Formats: sequence, C-alpha cells, structure tokens
Amino acid sequence: MVEVAARSLPRLGLGMAALGRPGYINLERGSIFDKNIDATNDDVQRRSVSFMQQSANAVMSQLMEEAASNRMLPWFDCARSYGMSEQFVGEFLRSKRVKPEEVVVSSKWGYTYVAEWKVQLKDGLPHEVKDHSVENFLKQIEETKSFIGEYVDLYQVHSATFESGILTDSRVHEALASCKKENGWMIGLSVSGPDQNKILREAMKINCLDGTMLFDSVQCTYNVLEQRPGEALLEAYNHGMDIIVKEGMANGRILKNEKFQNLAEKYGYPADQLALACILAQPFHPRVLSGAATPEQISSNVKALKLSKVLQEEKSNLLNDILAQCIMDSEQYWKDRSALAWN
Repeated sequence: MVEVAARSLPRLGLGMAALGRPGYINLERGSIFDKNIDATNDDVQRRSVSFMQQSANAVMSQLMEEAASNRMLPWFDCARSYGMSEQFVGEFLRSKRVKPEEVVVSSKWGYTYVAEWKVQLKDGLPHEVKDHSVENFLKQIEETKSFIGEYVDLYQVHSATFESGILTDSRVHEALASCKKENGWMIGLSVSGPDQNKILREAMKINCLDGTMLFDSVQCTYNVLEQRPGEALLEAYNHGMDIIVKEGMANGRILKNEKFQNLAEKYGYPADQLALACILAQPFHPRVLSGAATPEQISSNVKALKLSKVLQEEKSNLLNDILAQCIMDSEQYWKDRSALAWN
C-alpha cells in the first residue's frame, strides 16, 4: 500500500478535452485551429497529431508560467477519451523535467475514444463509448499509468450516471477503493446532464470498508446558465468533497449569450473572466477547469482568480444580479448542449 498525503487541488486548472483530440463540441474551433490552413485539406491533415500536440504544448507552457506567477501548482485534467491527452501531458512534463510534486494531474476512466482522429463522424456515430465495468476500469487504469502514472493525483469516473451501473456496482467500488490504497490517488467522479444533483447525492452515500467516503471529489458542470447543481455541490463540499467545475463557459455558449454579454459590458469586465469568476465566488469553493485552446485564452482565464475575490468581497450584488438574470432551465440547457456539433 502506498501512503501519500492528499494534495490540495489548485483553484484553476486546464482541462484537456479541447486539446487532446482534433474534434470537440466547443464553439468555433475552426477559427482557432484552421485559420492559417488551406480549407481544401481534409480535417486529418489540418489537425494532425503533431499539430494538436504543438497546440497543447503551447497552452500548457503558458499555464506553467501563469501558475508560477500566481504561486500555485499547474494542474492538467485529462481523460482516456480525450484522444491523446494523457500522452500529450506526460510527454510535455517529462520534456520539461517537471517533478511529480511540482504539478497536479488528474484523469478519468470510463469512456474509450473511438473517433480515429477525425473531427466529424458519419451518421452521428459516437466519438467515445462508455463502459463503467470493473473490467474496463482495470484495463484503462493500466493505460493511464503507462502515460502519466507517476504524475497522477486524482483518478475519476467519467460521467457517472444511474444507467451506467457505476453507482450500484460493488465490484467497481472495491476496485476504486483498492486503487486509492495501492496508488495513493484520490478518487473522484464526474457528472453531466440535468440530473447531476441527484447523481452526486447518490454517490455521496457510497463508502469504503472503513466507513470513509469513496469519492474524494466531484467534477460537475456549473455556470451562470446551468445553476441547478448548486445546492448539491454545497452539500458535497460540507461533507468534505473537493468541488471541480467543468464547462464554466458552457462550451463557448456563454460568450454568445446576449444577456451575459450585456452584463459584462455594463460592469466593464472581460466576459471570460467574469464567467469564471462567478463560479469561483460560489460558497462551495470550487476548483475551476479552463477549457482554453490558446495561450491567450488561458492567460485571460487565470485573471478570473482575482476578479472572484472582488465579487466576493466588494460586489456581491453584481454577482447576484448576473446569476439571477442568466439562469436557464436545466433541461433546456442540456438539450441545447446535446445539439452542439463536433467541429
């Protein structure tokens, strides 16, 4: 058994979903990755493995600089289904001779990437396939170890649902508890969909044999549009779980939201920074993952850390105003998300 003290997650990290593979559902990826490319080239040529790795390296390098300036550890969040995210992160950190204690790395298991490095697939075929069986866990944890094993701090179930069986499968629970003991990793889960709050509350009931909670953290979608999970996240925080927020800008939709844009302009703050600051200022003390795809985006996103303190200490009315004006119906939010095209 490996005895490793649990490490605190930084307040802000880099999610690798948009950088580890050529296609994702974030809006207007073409304006970032294809702007200097001949449009007659096919997607694979335009977003080759080497091109995407270079793009990822540039953003990771910028986060390293920003983290040093803000006196925090750099944090990279991967997944087995984020294309080659684990390979990219592992190779980047080793090339920079970064020691495990100088960085925080998290990853996820449960989905397999099947898009064969294509941006779009025919006939609505899936880019990733879910399997929360214990057999898949044992397979994918070995894959993760081969790419970033010495760096991993947190290993998460990717998109837990009632339907996948993960919440009631004692064999998987035992395997996760063993992983925690044997590797010294924290264990978490991510949730998605309009029932995030219900899934989280069910997951909080799962304990290890010693009576402690199995899950140390939850990664949840929460933003100024989708606020339904807020109460459940506060409950989880009060029970000792780390709260990680993903999709803080709703895959780019917040930057296209007229109400939010008007409020950002009214109050004089960059929209991306204000969107993330509204999350960071929440009472469940979330850690927020940036979905940045360029060095400029991650540099701007990091400034949300200071803005969140302004919202908490000086301008709570502003925060409340934004949340009240921008909230969406949760079912509609997820319906709109499901319609986003891979691009």
